[in-house]
Amino acid sequence: MRRGTGAIRMGMACALLFGSLSLVVWRQSRALEELRSLDAARAERSLLQAERSELQRSIQHLESRARIVAVAGERFGLRNPGGDEIVFLRAPARAGVYGEAAGLERRDLLTVAERH
Repeated sequence: MRRGTGAIRMGMACALLFGSLSLVVWRQSRALEELRSLDAARAERSLLQAERSELQRSIQHLESRARIVAVAGERFGLRNPGGDEIVFLRAPARAGVYGEAAGLERRDLLTVAERH
């Protein structure tokens, strides 16, 4: 009887060894899959960051004063005023805080400015 039990024990040990090695291989393959997905996510993040910086540069260009002046001139016919075309408006001394012009309306302020 002892001969049969030794063969069974050896078979069980081989099965256990095979099972544990299979588990190690499975775990390593899962780790490699996760590393591949991590690399793909990092590559996608790099692309998105590059796209974001390109969009920020584009926004800065579109918001630049030189471009705004050029577009305003083309689309609306606007131009920079000459020195003799600039008028500074002063509120009358009795006009208190902004918003309350002591009864004066906007056109009244403009006529006061035209007189000066």
